[in-house]
Amino acid sequence: MLFTCRIKFHSLHHRLQRLYGWLHATIPPVPDLSSPKTGKGLRTGTICDLPVVSRPLIYIALKLNPRKPLLHPNWEALPQIARADSRTSAAAIALAIELTVCLLSSVPSLPAQSPPATSASGPAAHPAAQSRRATLGKESANTVAPAAAAIQFENVIEQSKIKFKLRNSVSPQRYTFETMAGGVAVFDYNNDGLLDIFFTNGAAIPSLEKSDPSYSNRLFRNNGDGTFTDVTEKAGLQGIGYSMGVAAGDYDNDGFVDLYVTGVNRNQLFHNNGDGTFTDVTEKAGVGGMVPKLGKAWSVAAGWFDYNNDGLLDLFVVNYLNYSIKTAALCVQQGHPAYCSPVDFLGTPNILYRNNGDGTFTDVSEQSHISRYVGKGMGVAFADYDNDGFTDIFVSNDTFENYLLHNNGDGTFTNVAVLAGVAYNAFGKAIAGMGVDFRDLDNDGRPDLFETAMFGEGFPLYRNLGDGQFQDVSGVAGLNALTSRSTGWGVGIFDFDNDGNKDLFTANADILDNSMDIARRPYPLPDRVFRNQGNLTFADVSSKAGTSFSVPAAHRSAAFGDLNNDGKIDAVVTVLNGPPEIWMNRSGNQDGGKRNHWMILKLVGVQSNRDGLGTKVKITTSLGSQYNQATTAVSYNSSSDKRVHFGLGSAGVVDRIDLTWPSGIKQVLKNIKADQILTVTESAP
Repeated sequence: MLFTCRIKFHSLHHRLQRLYGWLHATIPPVPDLSSPKTGKGLRTGTICDLPVVSRPLIYIALKLNPRKPLLHPNWEALPQIARADSRTSAAAIALAIELTVCLLSSVPSLPAQSPPATSASGPAAHPAAQSRRATLGKESANTVAPAAAAIQFENVIEQSKIKFKLRNSVSPQRYTFETMAGGVAVFDYNNDGLLDIFFTNGAAIPSLEKSDPSYSNRLFRNNGDGTFTDVTEKAGLQGIGYSMGVAAGDYDNDGFVDLYVTGVNRNQLFHNNGDGTFTDVTEKAGVGGMVPKLGKAWSVAAGWFDYNNDGLLDLFVVNYLNYSIKTAALCVQQGHPAYCSPVDFLGTPNILYRNNGDGTFTDVSEQSHISRYVGKGMGVAFADYDNDGFTDIFVSNDTFENYLLHNNGDGTFTNVAVLAGVAYNAFGKAIAGMGVDFRDLDNDGRPDLFETAMFGEGFPLYRNLGDGQFQDVSGVAGLNALTSRSTGWGVGIFDFDNDGNKDLFTANADILDNSMDIARRPYPLPDRVFRNQGNLTFADVSSKAGTSFSVPAAHRSAAFGDLNNDGKIDAVVTVLNGPPEIWMNRSGNQDGGKRNHWMILKLVGVQSNRDGLGTKVKITTSLGSQYNQATTAVSYNSSSDKRVHFGLGSAGVVDRIDLTWPSGIKQVLKNIKADQILTVTESAP
């Protein structure tokens, strides 16, 4: 009987997919999973706990993605399901009943909806992924041997001469945005070959304006000798409003990187004039962050990417809660004032601005279907996860299901997160998603996802299995145990020891500044670095990563890049109400330490966008192959170096570099000497 049911299910699989798509399009997403009856947050249960007409939708989602054992019904959507077209609803119910009866007749009872037991080999794999899942724990496609040198960082904030304090203006009312400030970008604004640093800053409360220079956003020019000079006033980048995040990208292809700054009450686009100055062109460009019927949305993050492959960078803006300082209530926990939970608020739709090529943008959120997916966005990352030639979008949502927005190639996007297995973690829970990076961690050519979250949740690692499927492998990778007692914000996937395997960096701190009083856990937390052991398992090497690396602080954002062009990826981390941390990578500098080889590619697009964002790169050495892509959308509300970095281990020569540009042009370079920053200009078609 069970065999018969499997045949029946597979024969109806396309019907299920079509039906699921219809239901997803018919039922508009809503930004709150709380039951209006209880107001106590997420509710879990079996299919039988739900109203009859909602069960087909939940059943279909479960059948197409069985590794999500806990169900989180969208209670506000249930009445809309009930009002759906009666014939289609009847068909849905009939199909669900047919399959349910088939399953019930083949097994004694349905299993309880509880978290999967974790063994040494991790949770059970999705059946379709058994063959791929079985390879986890073996050596990756890259056979680089583990390096002897430890990952080492040194905080050089004092030597850098950077004078900056991130001011979030903590108020007695504890407005939610106070705990979320502090974006950072590393980018080369003056094309001198050195990465400069830009910090966003808060504002006075309740005016939400930068009432004095201490609230200014700040740009620091890299002097090339380990020091930086504040050039904010000359550059004209002080900013207005309560700023949050930043995205760097050359939107007009003039060869100079521009900045987009998100904020609570102001978003700004700064055009780089090429002479050390910037001009606020927000109004002219039409990218002020306005949402129809809502007005100015609270924007947390943003990112540049070319979604339609026309050679122009488009802009994706991540919006958070439908929140107003005028109506915000004071929340109290354990008798203490506290920042309110996002479950108490509705979310807002994100925005997609299409680049018109004349310095202006068109809001295509509705026609691209982006505005259909209302969430509580915190982070964004881009990658062509299914290798169809179009860049896709991942949005990490706070206490709400994540979004994986598949680029359909026709100007529209479809949220496939549930079907792909990245909407929830391995226990079927929507997490407090914050920062995210989207890169290939196991050198199989498929970009994976790593996301930071809140204390008690663990930071999920979604392995790309191919065929549009991911699996949360945090348990077997060792990350659940390593991260479950941390709250993470900034995050990056980079090869910090240049051994050929990308490692993980997280910037951590609790959300509440009085968390010790409320939850008996510390507010400041240390940064963490997890070394990739070459088989997609990770070791926490934070305690050995430098004398000051384990110092706790109120960390928030993080951006990554090679600040001194020595081939090792450095990190810049922001700290609420304190100076930033400038973590110079000293790996291999210890006495007798082993220095691995490296390669950095600076891409110059011709038919593609000038920054080359979205370009996929494969390198091959005598030790194996690796994959990466050009992106600046990394971490939490921050922007990292656009250059593409590879650690090469002991290989002194790169035998072959394969580039696939967003234009579709494929380019091959051969026999390239290691340990250099190589400029690659897109070839003619």
